[in-house]
Amino acid sequence: MALIVQKYGGTSVGTIEKIKNCAKRVAKTWEDGNEVVVVVSAMSGETNRLLGLANQISELPNERELDVVASTGEQVTIGLLSIALHEMGYKAKSFCGFQIPICTDNAYTKARIQSIDGSMIRNALKDGYICVVAGFQGIDDTGAITTLGRGGSDTSAVAIAAALKADVCEIYTDVDGVYTTDPNICSDARKLDKISFEEMLELASLGAKVLQIRSVEFGMKYKVRIHVRSSFNDNPGTIVTTEDEIMEAAIVSGIAHNKNEAKITIVKVPDKPGVAAKIFRSLSDANIIVDVIVQNVSVTGNTDLTFTVGRTDYKKAMTITEKSVAEIGAEGVLGNDKIAKVSIVGMAMRSHSGVATKVFETLAQEGINILGISTSEIKISVLIEEKYAELAVRVLHAAFDLGNPA
Repeated sequence: MALIVQKYGGTSVGTIEKIKNCAKRVAKTWEDGNEVVVVVSAMSGETNRLLGLANQISELPNERELDVVASTGEQVTIGLLSIALHEMGYKAKSFCGFQIPICTDNAYTKARIQSIDGSMIRNALKDGYICVVAGFQGIDDTGAITTLGRGGSDTSAVAIAAALKADVCEIYTDVDGVYTTDPNICSDARKLDKISFEEMLELASLGAKVLQIRSVEFGMKYKVRIHVRSSFNDNPGTIVTTEDEIMEAAIVSGIAHNKNEAKITIVKVPDKPGVAAKIFRSLSDANIIVDVIVQNVSVTGNTDLTFTVGRTDYKKAMTITEKSVAEIGAEGVLGNDKIAKVSIVGMAMRSHSGVATKVFETLAQEGINILGISTSEIKISVLIEEKYAELAVRVLHAAFDLGNPA
């Protein structure tokens, strides 16, 4: 008997009919002799509807109370799915995050999981129940409901799989695996049979929307095998696993893009110790994640400092940075929220030369100007104007021969 954790996203449970189909898939897994824990998102569009209600009352709703509102979407879904399973003759029991409990910090709207007590779920499994768990939510040490940020149900599922030492965590979504790039941009994008945690982590952090980044972090840390599959067919998906399971990695495994980028430049920053720390401390205190950071060579004791943040944090980050500029004696601050980041990822980049040259030459041939560059051992990211994002993905996908054979 295997213990399988399954996660169904909003599109997979978007209607009553889809919830019934989801129940049939869950029941089949149980009938095959497995213990089953199901983690579900809110019905498609429901979280946006709930947040929209809050925004009708306040432009900047209190984040603790916003989590109370947003978390109700998953509570509805777990109840409906459990009812569907009962109607089919199966024992099912639903659990909100605070009932398990999934313990988090108190960074409301983007809380991080600190611990999970799996005993309640284990006891229910032992009693023959299919356990249906609300994704995306938890509880802090004051007893307040928290949410894990967009895509948090993936994180809930993999974290629960880790806590229960499950055999596999199946992530069911509206695509049937991880592709070399977005098939909506490149029609010849190819589905990958396997991808390493490291590559998936890079792709998730760089804009690939198949898996949420923290879910991959949990998978890599606790070695939880993740199977990304479609909830609309029975085709094998993509296995996210350790590098040693992959025979020979391609130079480039995938290309990701993210249009949710904004660039902030502080002009003529005094080039002395502690200045950068002051700038980024104020941003981190506001829970704003900074991505690419580029600092120019110091000229006459001053330097320009450029960094990127998520577009949703842009206005908040600009307000905070303008205050920092006054405190440190910089000349001014410039902003641009029409930026995209395009990235290539591949384990074998560590042992192949000329990859960066190929990226830069390919973009130059299309007249695409590079506004910033960030690299790691297995990725190269470039900042470009948003209007060129899809063109850049297409030409790089072709340049590295990532498509299906003609």
